[in-house]
Amino acid sequence: MAESNASKFAGKITSDGKIGQGGLAAGVGGTDWQSSIVTASTLTAVAGRGYTINTTSNACTVTLPGSASVGDTIQIVDYAGTFATNNITLTSSLKIEGGTGDKILTTNREGVTITYADATQGWVATSGVNSGDQAIDPITYSADFLVIAGGGSGGKSNDVGGSGGGAGGYRNSFSTETSGGGGSSEASLTFNAGTVYTITIGAGGAGVTSAGVGNSGVNSSLSGTGISTITSIGGGAGVDGSNTAISGGSGGGAAGGGGSKTGASGTANQGYAGGNMSSNDYQVGGGGGGAGAVGGNGTSTTSGTGGNGGAGLASSITGSSVTRTGGGGGSADTRIGNTQGTGGSGGGGAGGSTGVSATVNTGSGGGGGGNSGAGGSGVIILRMPTASYSSTTSGSPTVSTDGTDTILIYNASGSYTA
Repeated sequence: MAESNASKFAGKITSDGKIGQGGLAAGVGGTDWQSSIVTASTLTAVAGRGYTINTTSNACTVTLPGSASVGDTIQIVDYAGTFATNNITLTSSLKIEGGTGDKILTTNREGVTITYADATQGWVATSGVNSGDQAIDPITYSADFLVIAGGGSGGKSNDVGGSGGGAGGYRNSFSTETSGGGGSSEASLTFNAGTVYTITIGAGGAGVTSAGVGNSGVNSSLSGTGISTITSIGGGAGVDGSNTAISGGSGGGAAGGGGSKTGASGTANQGYAGGNMSSNDYQVGGGGGGAGAVGGNGTSTTSGTGGNGGAGLASSITGSSVTRTGGGGGSADTRIGNTQGTGGSGGGGAGGSTGVSATVNTGSGGGGGGNSGAGGSGVIILRMPTASYSSTTSGSPTVSTDGTDTILIYNASGSYTA
């Protein structure tokens, strides 16, 4: 009768982490400890053997068997107490602890028994000494991000006085560059090898042809197991004089009518507020807020102007400086001598009898107008060491390098597997 899986494991693992005979016949059980201390940078392990590894001079990659039976074991011991300095990387064509990614041993004086469980979990740690919280650790590395949401569209006014849309929220961890709204640079993320990170790109708000409120932009986000989700808020929509400005990552501008109006607020550490209006004139709109500055106020005399869109922010996360997330310009009725508001730097659309749409994948706001301009879609950019980059992606990001780093630019939703 075939031996059960349970009986294969029974009696083999002793209290000191070694594999004992467990009553098996001579030559069947036990660990065949290799007499030579391993000092090479690579080792192809064989089931049933134990290895003493010295990483004083270099790290070591241990390739576990690609063909195994349930109960097969391998033992590894840190000879010189240097695993924390020069790690052991475990790799295999079979799974390791249920995943397809490599794992590492990172604790000085660590000793571990690795046992093949089944095809689902593959090689797992069944005992260990000096192994910290877990015997086998995931490989980790630092990654920077720039997460930009979709921008809001401008407002539509029959009197050609719609306000500009606000830029999408702007969150940045690269170098010492700021986030939107005057926020500080955020902390880099720690990616775990084998983990899938989901990239969601927010759409820009669609322009409108009926008087009233435009459309706010859609949030962008970066999420995955082991990290706090990074969410940037969609830009606030522009409006006409009959409606209140809309908040967002950056706020939409106010439009004249019914007394003084205040531009909508931006989201803390993501973007600025939209511009204000100080009179009853329906024929002028304020500029939408940008990630780098408040939207310009609209003025409503016969020589007034629509408010300019707030400035965007520049980032060099891709290796060269690129400005994004400008606010949309407010529109004005040129029949009485007024001037259209300009779009904010970084892709904001200008105001006009037909508002100008923002540049795609900049998260900028659209211009207000008789018909309003659409907001620009968002973008997410990741930057990580090329030595750690897995090349496993979906969503067709643009891939480039800068020095020792690899950069991924996602103009559409997708994923990255670390």
